[in-house]
Amino acid sequence: LEHYLDNLMKKIDKAATDYLNKVRHMSPEKRTNQLNQIESMFSKSREFGDDKVSLAMQTYEMVDKHIRKLDAELARFEADLKDKSSGRRKELPEGKNSAKKKCEKDKKKRKSIKEEFEDEIPKKKKKKGPIEEEEVEVSALSPFPLSTHPSDVLDMPVDPNEPTYCLCNQVSYGEMIGCDNLDCPIEWFHFACVQLKTKPKGKWYCPRCQEERKKK
Repeated sequence: LEHYLDNLMKKIDKAATDYLNKVRHMSPEKRTNQLNQIESMFSKSREFGDDKVSLAMQTYEMVDKHIRKLDAELARFEADLKDKSSGRRKELPEGKNSAKKKCEKDKKKRKSIKEEFEDEIPKKKKKKGPIEEEEVEVSALSPFPLSTHPSDVLDMPVDPNEPTYCLCNQVSYGEMIGCDNLDCPIEWFHFACVQLKTKPKGKWYCPRCQEERKKK
């Protein structure tokens, strides 16, 4: 339709230009015929224009109709999603509560195990083979936090039956290390008392055992 309208407008322009150029030399009858032809072409162009506008309006209405339909479908889809999500949320609290209860139960269990472990006194592990002694890497945990200072421990009430360790002859606290000399009379030492901040790699001997080894 657009193509036909463009061609018709070009014909009208050409006919009007020819008429203006030759009007002085035309007879009255020819002028009338020429004007009628131009008017007829204008009428056709107006019809094409009206058809074009009508087609555009129909297209707009059709697109608008489909858009409204899509909006309605989208609203229905969103409503379904909300209903499903609200239904799931109603089921979630019970699951969350059960998970929370399980988590609290696990925490209590871990705490109980930790308390039982902290009640134990660090003991040095020894393992001898038929030919030679095997190196056994030993590390110990203490019932006191790592940040516990020796002076804080000294101020705490001490069980007279609790064994003592280290060069300071005090109870177990903080982080401790075991001497790799199986015959060491003390066995366990506080990190601070033997100038340690981290556990050394390989074998470690206490100051007394080091002196004994040097004498040999």
